[in-house]
Amino acid sequence: MPTQIHLSADPNGVARDFTCYLLEQLQGKKHFTIALSGGSTPKLLFRLWATEYQDAIDWSAIHFFWGDERCVQPDDDESNFGMTKALLFDKVNLPVENIHRVRGEDEPEKEARRYAAEIADNTEQSNGFPSFDLVILGMGDDGHTASIFPHEMELLEEERFCAVATHPTSGQKRVSITGPVINNAQRVAFLVTGTNKEEKVSAIFQRKEGYHAYPAAHVQPVTGALHWFLDDAAMY
Repeated sequence: MPTQIHLSADPNGVARDFTCYLLEQLQGKKHFTIALSGGSTPKLLFRLWATEYQDAIDWSAIHFFWGDERCVQPDDDESNFGMTKALLFDKVNLPVENIHRVRGEDEPEKEARRYAAEIADNTEQSNGFPSFDLVILGMGDDGHTASIFPHEMELLEEERFCAVATHPTSGQKRVSITGPVINNAQRVAFLVTGTNKEEKVSAIFQRKEGYHAYPAAHVQPVTGALHWFLDDAAMY
């Protein structure tokens, strides 16, 4: 179960609530590693940071990674990096060396190995895995998180830091961090909004029959904190 549930009225409230939490975690930190997520709620988050928190956040302290990335060109509309760059990175004073992107344009298996090495070289290690200061996650309508889908549950136990995942309907390849890396983070925060998520949230929180079939249900940090930031529509 979560360490804490944060409930807000709407997606904008979720973005603001999470930002307050992040500012608390950043206090006094000179080096802080974050694995970002794609999706609609992070878009609100990045717009908020770029417009209201340009000077309130010490951007030089944060190193940005991605929990998953679609295997597309960085300027493709589906690129998580491209979205973050347009909404946030281009608008704040962030050192370029603090951006650790997945090269979605490269051969997926090769890139998964390269990105695993980059993560290892730029994060603290514990229990034999990288230990991000914070991993931000979303949850899909099918209960997937990062790019760990229900048909590839083995990625929850994969010992490699990164693996290639396949979208169940489009067949699109994605590079994703694996379950042990997620669960080795110091902090994990789900950002989940919308009525279409209510059923899965209810199943996971109440441990209803079949809930274990959802990858998001298996996120439980080994020693870190688990937070769910929800809007009223997503909360059962």
